[in-house]
Amino acid sequence: MRSSHDASGAEHIVVGVLGGMGPDATVAFMQQVIQATPAEDDIDHVHMVVDNNPKVPSRIKALLEGGDVSPGPAIAEMAQRLEQSGCDFLVMPCNTAHYYWQDAQDAVSIPVWHIVERTLDRVAAQWPGARVGMLCSPALRKIGLYEGFIESRGLSLAYPRDEDAMLEVIRSVKKGQVSDDAVGGAFRQAAADLVAQEADVLVLACTELSIISHLLDDRLPIVDSVEALAVSVAQAATQ
Repeated sequence: MRSSHDASGAEHIVVGVLGGMGPDATVAFMQQVIQATPAEDDIDHVHMVVDNNPKVPSRIKALLEGGDVSPGPAIAEMAQRLEQSGCDFLVMPCNTAHYYWQDAQDAVSIPVWHIVERTLDRVAAQWPGARVGMLCSPALRKIGLYEGFIESRGLSLAYPRDEDAMLEVIRSVKKGQVSDDAVGGAFRQAAADLVAQEADVLVLACTELSIISHLLDDRLPIVDSVEALAVSVAQAATQ
């Protein structure tokens, strides 16, 4: 890694964040990095360069609604800007956007971490052989984003059967409607459906859902993909 130097001359890692998908989720990710970082003063925290770009074309429209504007080029441009800013590696705190992960990686010479790998590595380590209940956008199931990573980790997946309800929950969060009255019932029903499908652990595989994770009960353990990525970033940047 190239690493930068602070005022004392000490080397430190610079992490680039491809953000804005959505803006609240990006802020939540940054907060998770802060919480995961052992720090006694400001200087101990992770140096992040964030492109919080909400103008990236909609992933939902492109993948579910036949939209003709691909998010790939915008994501690639963001990656290039972050590399030019001196970042050592890049992260993208949006699960669905990882359909375009290769666009980002092909555009730069630095690593672009993959949120699915970080998330499933944690699941496999803590719950070997688990059936994973996926709380996510219907687009994630359509593109099979997690399917390509489960066999090598000995895991299996289950999805909520009412995909339209999950999509409405996500859209509500994007609109800022995050109260229990607005989204809690549908969110908990999706989780209950996964319990009925004998899931062993729930994965929050949409960064909007990370924002409302407190609305779930504790019938099953929960792995938040945003937190898994944030913890990995904090560990890498402060080791």
